[in-house]
Amino acid sequence: MRVSMDLELKDIPGQLILAIQPISEFKGNIVSVIHHREKKTPRGTVPVQIVFEIDSANLEKLNKKLKENGIIIARVGEERLIEKGSVVLIGHIIHSDIRDLIDKIDSTGFAEVVDLDLAMPEIDKYSSAYMVIKATGKQELIKAISILRKVAKEKKILVIEPIAEIEEEEL
Repeated sequence: MRVSMDLELKDIPGQLILAIQPISEFKGNIVSVIHHREKKTPRGTVPVQIVFEIDSANLEKLNKKLKENGIIIARVGEERLIEKGSVVLIGHIIHSDIRDLIDKIDSTGFAEVVDLDLAMPEIDKYSSAYMVIKATGKQELIKAISILRKVAKEKKILVIEPIAEIEEEEL
């Protein structure tokens, strides 16, 4: 899972390593670190934002280790859906019950439709939709797109791809 954490560090040498080392220790992979050295919190600490990927089973152990190291954890936010892809749909989208298509993706537990922009010109004309899907990983996103293709084919809806976030050879 991807985690975003806001930490507060004492303004003394070596504090940043005390925050980063435990992430590595619990097999986390750091995505980004923003060290606001020039800012101070009301407590006089230095705010640091870290985004990393870690097995959810290790998150509680990591939190405990950070606290043992004297690191203040101001906020922890889990980002479960980390891969994103988009498609364009063309056809009688509303009349073919787009809710059904969305429900099939959302019910997987590993992917969700997170954005949908719909254009409906006239009742007898095709509508178009821009759909954004997020998933827990690349393979899960590929599976979600496969579900989308199958349901869209049944409903006679054209799916325009590729998804920019996925390499074409993976599809």
